[in-house]
Amino acid sequence: MSAAASTGKDGRPPEREEMPRVALGRDRIILLAVFVASAIAFLYFVLPKIAGLGHTWHRIREGDPVWLLAGVGFELLSFLGYVALFRVVFIRGESRVDWRESYQITMAGVAATRLFAAAGAGGVALTAWALRRSGMGPRVVACRMVAFMALLYGVYVLAVVLDGFGLSLGILSGRTGFVITLLPALLGLVLLALLGLISLVPDGFSRRVGGWATGRGRFARLAQRLATAPDSLGSGVRTALSLVRARHPLLLGAVAWWAFDIATLYAAFRAFGTAPAGGVIVMAYFIGMLGNLLPLPGGIGGVDGGMIGVFAAFDVDTGLAIVAVLAYRAFAFWLPTVPGIVAYLQLRRTVNRWDETGTAAAQHPSYT
Repeated sequence: MSAAASTGKDGRPPEREEMPRVALGRDRIILLAVFVASAIAFLYFVLPKIAGLGHTWHRIREGDPVWLLAGVGFELLSFLGYVALFRVVFIRGESRVDWRESYQITMAGVAATRLFAAAGAGGVALTAWALRRSGMGPRVVACRMVAFMALLYGVYVLAVVLDGFGLSLGILSGRTGFVITLLPALLGLVLLALLGLISLVPDGFSRRVGGWATGRGRFARLAQRLATAPDSLGSGVRTALSLVRARHPLLLGAVAWWAFDIATLYAAFRAFGTAPAGGVIVMAYFIGMLGNLLPLPGGIGGVDGGMIGVFAAFDVDTGLAIVAVLAYRAFAFWLPTVPGIVAYLQLRRTVNRWDETGTAAAQHPSYT
């Protein structure tokens, strides 16, 4: 491709989009640091004493090193699956983004999601920025971002549905309670049905709305802005469905992301005692993960408390659950954070290198 492809219509280089940054003043940084330190201190030191688990807590020093090491290995495999899914969804044909750049983008995005309370928005913004700077068009980025999230969280929802019905019908072993088994399964079915409806949004929906939402009035402008959302959602979900029909092996990365992370939780239980039944671990894991929606950095406190609470509802030994969940969270939260920060700095240099080379951006056809 020619260098002219990297210039605007007027022949000048296109304006460079700055890397997304989180606006953190000194006061907010101090507040964030105090919150994280306080949450960790409470979870790891105060909570066990409140629950009268002093003796149980000492077991963390006696954890089986084989299972703890297995937990680290499972977590690494989980992130490998995440990178694989990123590759199959976003990278088609010629691209500046190779496996190395894919690692940088995904790990930097994970670190942004872990460190800041934005329900994953920081990681999404960072990923979209890097892809646009690689030469991918904004509409294609939006479409494939929706496809990526649909595939990743489609596995999440499907697992909740299958596990919830399995537990409630007695197919899987574990206490059967409506709130912790059947209710999540029914809500999952609603979400899957919603995804199906979104896939029916026709191409060019925004143009059709724009046809009658003309003018300069406030309502017309609002209608035109809102119309672009179902357009992107519909094309993204259809892209996800087309990838599933293609049966690309790297799509298993979506399963690996969740499955190996759950395996890390299982390994944490085995390191300190006997693990609960598989169906119980899966349900407690997924319900606990809803804590990431709370405005807490990395879901600290929300995810931990959610998982421990669900395990308690399933009659799992409270002391073992606390130790295992906190050990798991140490792996899941801290293990990718430091490499993610390093990947963030590497990604900045990578994008600067793209700009300095002046190589024309690769063309990315739209997949819908």
